[in-house]
Amino acid sequence: MKIMLKLGPEQEYRQIYRDEPTTPHELAAEFADLMPYRIVLAKVDDRYRRLTYRIERDARVELLDIRNHGAELAFQGSLVLMYLKAMRDVMGDLPVKIENSLNHGLYTEIDGERELTETEVRAVENRMRELAEADLPIVRELYGRGEAIDIWERYNYSEKARLLRECPQVEEAEFYSIEGYRNFFFGPMVPSTGYLKDFCLMKYERGVLLRFPQSSNPGRMAEFRDDKKIYRAFAESKHWHRMLGLAYLPDLNDSIRSGDINELVLLSEALQEKKIAEIADEITEKGKRVVLIAGPSSSGKTSFAKRLCVQLRVNEKQPLYMGTDDYYIDRDEAPVDSDGEHNFENLDALDVELFNDNLNGLLAGRAVDLPEFDFLTGRKVFGRRITSVEPDQPIVIEGIHGLNDRLTERIPEAEKFRIYISPFTQLNIDRHNRVTTTDGRMIRRIVRDYRSRGSSAAETIAQWPKVRAGEDVNIFPYNGRADAMFNSALAYELAVLKKYAEPILREVDENSDEYAEAARLLKFLAYFADMEDESMIPNISIVREFIGGSIFVK
Repeated sequence: MKIMLKLGPEQEYRQIYRDEPTTPHELAAEFADLMPYRIVLAKVDDRYRRLTYRIERDARVELLDIRNHGAELAFQGSLVLMYLKAMRDVMGDLPVKIENSLNHGLYTEIDGERELTETEVRAVENRMRELAEADLPIVRELYGRGEAIDIWERYNYSEKARLLRECPQVEEAEFYSIEGYRNFFFGPMVPSTGYLKDFCLMKYERGVLLRFPQSSNPGRMAEFRDDKKIYRAFAESKHWHRMLGLAYLPDLNDSIRSGDINELVLLSEALQEKKIAEIADEITEKGKRVVLIAGPSSSGKTSFAKRLCVQLRVNEKQPLYMGTDDYYIDRDEAPVDSDGEHNFENLDALDVELFNDNLNGLLAGRAVDLPEFDFLTGRKVFGRRITSVEPDQPIVIEGIHGLNDRLTERIPEAEKFRIYISPFTQLNIDRHNRVTTTDGRMIRRIVRDYRSRGSSAAETIAQWPKVRAGEDVNIFPYNGRADAMFNSALAYELAVLKKYAEPILREVDENSDEYAEAARLLKFLAYFADMEDESMIPNISIVREFIGGSIFVK
């Protein structure tokens, strides 16, 4: 049996032979000395497989650590299962909810008024460490749809039962269990609890943080940074969901199937517009002149910036809108990455000196020759935008480096107002399965890039690791500098993005490296009801930036 084996993202395939069937776990053990991080998942013939998967014929195998997004989710899901098992062992049948990502981990709460004490949190953590040291098997269990519904009804998990009942296309439900404690998760898990030794628990606000290493640095736990503003943004989002009558995905599906989705769309959009107006009021009251907007890819920065300008006009301001893309240095002088390709997401790709000169000129009331970057020639063009502003006229600037002080190092601090935008929370599938921010953004980008740039889903998926790596360097370290946070996620958006994303994802070749990610996204999109009618979505909506029809983004 011939196996083409790849040991990591930067490695080439090597050819090995086996006389007997083998597993990715056995291959990982054999080549452990050649891999920098622990393997938690595999791709076998471009499909995600557990490490216990039996390879019985010629195959192409890639061993994955948490630098791969699918492996990262497998590790996190397995850790959540062990956390829930430890919670039950220590605290009994408390209704634990996995809420959202926060502070390099997951924020969890006990449903209702109950809060865990510090002593209880330590007891749960100790139990998790006992489970990890015992190296207990994590058992995969497949149940038919009807039997799975019965299980959830017996466990009193009504939203899980509803989800399966309303998805007749799902014939089997995948459960995983540790010592008899079972739960329903999306995607494969690690073979045993011995893979789950890198974590810590801490009491935080009303809940508990489950922290673990991140894909950007799998070898160690990230330093704790208290993201209070992001926590408040998540809390606001949960409040919005309650106002909309939404707890989990089945509630959204019911609204779509019952025909009540129009009101939900309008209320969702109105809540976002109210938030934008509140930010505009704060800028106006504080007399800020330089408004800096930053966020990761596919956050809806352009639509948000243009809507903010509208709200500033409501406050009798006349904002000047600027984008940092016009300040690229000449293309042939741009920095290159490790692959020898130009890296336009690096701050050094911008003419920071000119940017600061222009801003200070505008703030001083002078007429300034603002550049326009010609993407065909790769050079700035001058003489087309001679611009000046009035003393109370704000300048709204959108770009990925907006929160990095180096971008505006010569601008007086008193003039600046920083805004961080991201789709923080999608509506969670159920109390234990969340839709990650990363997946929400990737689906947005797949749909947008296919429509506006002619990029296939495979091309977007292939580029995504490089996009995330750039965000880890250029965006996420600075979000704590923000004066305001804006959650650009809309509760209904994946239901409308689904009809665009599914046919694009189905075009991905089954023999391509990107197929495993495409299949994973298709699997979870299948649980969303189809929102066919999008006529009620306004042309100023952030969703329109991705599906088309926006008055702000062509």
